[in-house]
Amino acid sequence: MTAVSAGLVSMPGIRSLPKAEVHVHLEGAIELADLLEAAAHTGVALPGPAATLFDTSTHEPSARPSGATPLSAFLRFLDWEGSLFSTPQQLARLAYRFAARQSASGISYTDVIVNPAHWASWRRRPAAFLDALGAGFADAAADGLCAVGICASILRTASSAEAEELVTTLLGERPQGLVGVSVDGDERVSGRTAPRFADAFGLARRGGLRRTVHAGESSGPEGVWDALTLLHAERIDHGVRAVEDPRLVDRLAADGVPVGVCPTSNIALGLYARLDEHPVDALARDGVTVTVNTDDPAALGTRIETEWLLCAQAFGWDDGRVVGLARDSFRASFAPDGVREEGLEALARRADAMGAGERER
Repeated sequence: MTAVSAGLVSMPGIRSLPKAEVHVHLEGAIELADLLEAAAHTGVALPGPAATLFDTSTHEPSARPSGATPLSAFLRFLDWEGSLFSTPQQLARLAYRFAARQSASGISYTDVIVNPAHWASWRRRPAAFLDALGAGFADAAADGLCAVGICASILRTASSAEAEELVTTLLGERPQGLVGVSVDGDERVSGRTAPRFADAFGLARRGGLRRTVHAGESSGPEGVWDALTLLHAERIDHGVRAVEDPRLVDRLAADGVPVGVCPTSNIALGLYARLDEHPVDALARDGVTVTVNTDDPAALGTRIETEWLLCAQAFGWDDGRVVGLARDSFRASFAPDGVREEGLEALARRADAMGAGERER
């Protein structure tokens, strides 16, 4: 482990930096206490022991069919989670608590990924679903908590017609807080999906929605190429396996397409054995705009300040590099211009106070 300077490279120092998070799933950020409370209220049985609920290997055999990959088992767990929340009031409360949790980590803006397919009571009412969440996020922002924009995600197993229907509905009803669309799910199981969603993403693009795509995780560089060329992705979620294709790395760097990297998540799923083997630093050194995020923080037991500190310790990032990471997090976000500029100005003031500014790339 490389020694790093004191100052901002510490848990309190990182927490104090204004920053954005651009790759975090609401479904993976619901705290254990909220799940247990909702399950008790609705009378729904837990799939496994309460104390190890996030560990899907401890769930009942009926909840973890044979042949399940770790990711597919986790996605089924998210379906169970979503089944617990059936009222707008429950959703607004979840949203408010999410914003409060983000604020506690010094995050002033978040692009949160939400997939209506995981929420049984809302699958046929995606606009109402997102509107209820948006109400909770709006209340949180009014109280001075983290501002949140919603990226509605298409599950990889959806058909092209289902994807187009979702986007058409969202464009027609414009739920509050919606900023973009996404694609998530198990790439390894679903195979190549970008051609199937090209029309839906075309609709989103023409309708003014931003586009981010999970790719380059369980798929290789070809998944990232598809996201760029077929889905016109403005940001890549994960994207780490782009490092296997130098031409793709050059493309990401030249076009300024950010990657929303989640190191702990990648290690948990076995992409890399240890953090010092992770390509997050290599991608940044090659000129790719890199952000470091939590993915599913409650399930993984992490926070954004933990992720940043672990990377700083593993790769020798100093105060200036951490400030640069915060700056890139705002630039990679889908925040409204005013929110982005306000965050960057607050960050500059904090960096100046610490004498930790980083030269512009």
